[in-house]
Amino acid sequence: MATTAAPYGLKPVNLIGGQPYAGSTRQLKIASGYASNIYNGSVVSIVAAGTVEVVDEVGTNASPFPAGTVGVFVGCTYTDPSTKQKLFSQYWPSGTVASDAMAYVVDDYDCVFQIQGDDTLAQSALGINIGVVNPTAGSAVTGNSTMAADVGTIDVTDTIAFKIIDFVNSTTSSVGDAKTDVLVKFNPKSHAYSNGTGI
Repeated sequence: MATTAAPYGLKPVNLIGGQPYAGSTRQLKIASGYASNIYNGSVVSIVAAGTVEVVDEVGTNASPFPAGTVGVFVGCTYTDPSTKQKLFSQYWPSGTVASDAMAYVVDDYDCVFQIQGDDTLAQSALGINIGVVNPTAGSAVTGNSTMAADVGTIDVTDTIAFKIIDFVNSTTSSVGDAKTDVLVKFNPKSHAYSNGTGI
């Protein structure tokens, strides 16, 4: 039972229809010196330069995800500018100078993600749409995002980023927990592979 706020961003669970998630990712370039942290579990987009950046919008009608939103960041590789050694990192440290930096992105449009809500969600939230809160926040200690699903944004509008497709069940259902854990999927207008708009 999730009774305290311990958000962890978006974690891939499986694919729609219960198909297993095999851990596949796509490697996409990060611009050398890119000046924002990107944490594991954050939403990222491809920008006009052809590189990946963290999405700072919250995925609502007032703050929709950009057209290039391509999935969820789960780590990166780059050559450390000090040691000259290749690093495999949980997160991208802001301002790192590395010409070989690559993001690992879960870009499968059919992927289902687990995320913690910032408040309680009742059974009636199943099938409704939801945005996020603190999209760029995270921990430099763990490398993980601290983004959460924003319960205050739930609505039926198709421009909202995610659809709630299930509740997390461990020993009991998460329905009604103080900080409800849910399973979500990108809505068509919020993912680059389904929205039809070029970058």
